[in-house]
Amino acid sequence: MSKDRISFRGGAGMFHLRGLILICIVFFFSTLMAVPKTEKATFAGGCFWCMEGPFESLPGVISVTSGYAGGKEVNSTYEDVSHGRTGHRESVQIKFDPSKIRYEELLKVFWQQIDPTDNGGQFADRGDQYKPGIFYHNKFQKKATEESKRSIAKSKKFSGPILVEILPFTSFYPAEDYHQNYCKTHPEHYKLYRKGSGREAYLERIWGKH
Repeated sequence: MSKDRISFRGGAGMFHLRGLILICIVFFFSTLMAVPKTEKATFAGGCFWCMEGPFESLPGVISVTSGYAGGKEVNSTYEDVSHGRTGHRESVQIKFDPSKIRYEELLKVFWQQIDPTDNGGQFADRGDQYKPGIFYHNKFQKKATEESKRSIAKSKKFSGPILVEILPFTSFYPAEDYHQNYCKTHPEHYKLYRKGSGREAYLERIWGKH
């Protein structure tokens, strides 16, 4: 076999290898682009049973998880949190696709589920574990939340000052399985609780029926 033929075969092989590498690179980046970017939002609005449903129905929301946020205790249980021993608040953590729903839209829904003038709990549920709060995950969320809070205050929809705290996110622990999707798994009990707590009547008075 001549040297020219050896050189030709080597060159063709290198060309083929480079082509394969290029294809792999293109495939890798196209796969990355195809995976939707997701973000998280964490809100405390009193009993988490009442906070799941309004977010679950929104286009762009991937999941809503009830849990405990803001405290220092690790892997807290409902019993510990409900007795005010952990510093955690009942919260929901929302996983969403920002290309389909903006964080500001989630904030708007949040305000429409709570009494922002009550910093001692929410409706019939009293204590620090039921205090409303917004846990921001980054600087953008912090700024958006501060602007949203100012907007709510200027709206004059509420007779008192807006007392919802804006706090840096530190931790979130999912609640027990029987608390997840409670409005769907126990619809009758959920309706009785939501009405009996005073939340439903209050929100209808402020925002009208949804």
